[in-house]
Amino acid sequence: MASSATKISPIDELRQLLTSTLRITVNDGRIFLGSFIGTDQPMNILLADTEEYRIDSLEAGQNDREPTPGRFIGQVLVPWKIIRKIEVQETAQPQPRTRAQPNYDEYVI
Repeated sequence: MASSATKISPIDELRQLLTSTLRITVNDGRIFLGSFIGTDQPMNILLADTEEYRIDSLEAGQNDREPTPGRFIGQVLVPWKIIRKIEVQETAQPQPRTRAQPNYDEYVI
């Protein structure tokens, strides 16, 4: 039997996602890519530094058209009722930075 101390509450799971980059696909063929900064009471998703992309031309079979480039829209509240899919973008693990060591042998007095 698992103890209740090891279970993570849904609120804590959301807190772990704060500042993560989310990719939200909505019903009308748009994708919002932005930094997750919170939700409101009905669970609408609030994103900052968001870009909007349209994918409807690709789904409609209009392969002769170029995909529409994204446009910056800043902060956006995405209603939960129109959300089709939410994905967390993978973030690269930061590489440990090494500091170059000076060669003090050159400075002989």
